This record gives sequence, C-alpha cells and structure tokens, in this order.
Amino acid sequence: MNKLFKVTKRKDIPKIYSIVVPTLSILAALISGAFFMLFMGFNPIVIYKAMFTGSFGSFYGFMETLVKATPLMLSGLGVAIAFRMQLFNIGAQGQIYMGAFAASGVALFCNFIPDPLVLPAMFLAGFIVGGLWGLLPAIPRVFMNVSETITTLMLNYVAILWVDFLVYGSWKDPKGFNFPLTAMFKSSATLPVFVGTRVHMGLIVALIAMVILYIVFKKTSWGYQISVIGNSKRAAEYSGMNIKTNILLVMFVSGGLSGLAGMCEVSGVIGRLQHTIIPDIGYTAIIVAYLSKFNPISVVIVSILFGGMLTGGSAIQVLGLTSQVVNILQGSILFFVLGGEILTRYQISFKKEKKKEVSI
Repeated sequence: MNKLFKVTKRKDIPKIYSIVVPTLSILAALISGAFFMLFMGFNPIVIYKAMFTGSFGSFYGFMETLVKATPLMLSGLGVAIAFRMQLFNIGAQGQIYMGAFAASGVALFCNFIPDPLVLPAMFLAGFIVGGLWGLLPAIPRVFMNVSETITTLMLNYVAILWVDFLVYGSWKDPKGFNFPLTAMFKSSATLPVFVGTRVHMGLIVALIAMVILYIVFKKTSWGYQISVIGNSKRAAEYSGMNIKTNILLVMFVSGGLSGLAGMCEVSGVIGRLQHTIIPDIGYTAIIVAYLSKFNPISVVIVSILFGGMLTGGSAIQVLGLTSQVVNILQGSILFFVLGGEILTRYQISFKKEKKKEVSI
C-alpha cells in the first residue's frame, strides 16, 4: 500500500519541549561523536573525560574556558538579536574582523587620544565599524528584498581579506620578522586582566551586554517589536510597526556586538592585529544562538560550554586525536539542534490507506 505523510505546524508547543529537545539534541550529537571516535580507534569515554578535565577540572582550565567563551558571548548575543527577528545574520565572522580592524587602528595610529580614553575609543570604534558591516547587507534587504543570508556570508571573506591586506602590507610590523602582524599595542590599549589569569575585562563587557539585551527583550517596547516582527511581519505591519527601520537598527546592533568581540580579542588576548584572530568563532556563535533559543542568559551559559569544548580540544591532542574533532562535535550539535527544532515546530503525520493517521 502507498504510504503518505504530511507536515503541519503545531498549534501548541509544550513548554517542556524547550528543555527536553535541546538536551536530547546535544546527547545525540555526543553519541554520534562517540561513534566517530570509535571509528578512529579512540575510546570516547577517555576523550570526553580529557576534554571535561582540561576545560573545567582545574582553575587554570576554567579560566582558559572563560577566555575562549568571551568572544563567543558577544558574537552569540549579536547573532541572537538578529535571529530573534528572523534576520539570518551569517556574517558575525566578518563583523568580528572589522571590529578588530577598527580597534587596532585606534590603538596604532590615534596617538593624540589621551591614555585613559584609548580603550573607550577602541570599544566605540569596534562597535560602530562592526555595526556598519552588519548594516551594509541590511540596506539591500530593506530596499530591494535581497536575502541577507548570502550577503552577510560573502562579506565575511571581504572583511578577512581586508585585514590580510593590512597585516601583509602597510600595517605589518617592520620588526616582526616578516610575519603578518602589526606592532604590539601600547599598555593603555590593552584590556586589564584578572590577577593570575588571562581572563580580561571583555568578560565584564559581555555580561553587561547580556543584562542590557535581557532588559531590552523583556521590558522595552523595542524588544516587543523585535519579537512581533520575528513571529509575524503581517501582524507587525497591521499594528503600525516600522519594519524597515527595525531591520536596519537590529542588524547594526548585531554587527556592533560582534565587532566588540573582535576588539576584545585583539586588545585582551593577542595585543595586536594579525592574520588569524579567532578562526570560525562567528560561525560557532550561530550554533550558540540557536542552542540558547536566542535568550541572552542562555547565550552566556552555552558560550561557556562551547568555550570548554575549545579548551578541551587542546587537551585531547596529547592523546593523539586532532583538536578538529571539536569542529565535528559543534557541527553535529547544530545538525541535531536544527532537526530537533523542526520536530518541535512541526508535526509529521504518516497515513496508510483505509487506516487511521499516525502522528509523531
């Protein structure tokens, strides 16, 4: 007999799904990663234990996890605010690089700025330039209905190549033995760190951004407009909300937060602009935002977990397994989370001829 199926949107989604589905998605990703490790000839229990111990099993490991998590928090918050309004900003990586570029320009060439104002100027430059890089693809989206998914993705490569152009060219440190990096920033252009750690003040900035976004989403009319536009543009138009202005503003803020992530990385960790800043962190931020359901508090928590994965990736190399297994786990988590999201929002019904319909 011919089997048929149909997909229908669920009218009511139980609240418990928001906890159960992501949890099961992560568990499924870890299980699939375990099979990969077994295929490579490694014991997954040993590998996962080494990752956890290296990330959270010591004070040093946890501090390094926070260092890795800080740019994830900022870029994850940036992605979350855009995705909350159904704007698919895939350009966080490029916005990170442009924020790093702008902050580095202030640190290297704006010697007229008094030392106490250098860091505020770098924060401002990173946010504005990152925001403008996020705003750029929003303009054709608003006026020509061009999908921001492709334009934000392509602008990543433009931003990365622009930074390469500088560090291989006019900004390259003449005393850097021909390596693609700039001169070191002066002390007034580097973020303070907590004593005995590499954790810098960018973590505080990320937590402040989390609180601000939480208040915006829960307590302000703008946050309400973001949610309404994301859920139904027709309802937003009917209620008189200015969708075009909101798209431009949200994409600017989204890019600005990622720009802050780039600023914090060059000022708090690297101390200069160089060829590679934080590889693929902007793409990882997408996974973080999805897994957190675009909730600012959850973004911070998930960022710490993913920061732990990045730190643990270094720990497992002594066991002979490449740290790239972390990328595989991250990709698996995104795959299963998106799959779980589909099953949460939609109901798949299987039907047989002359028999009752069975739904899952």
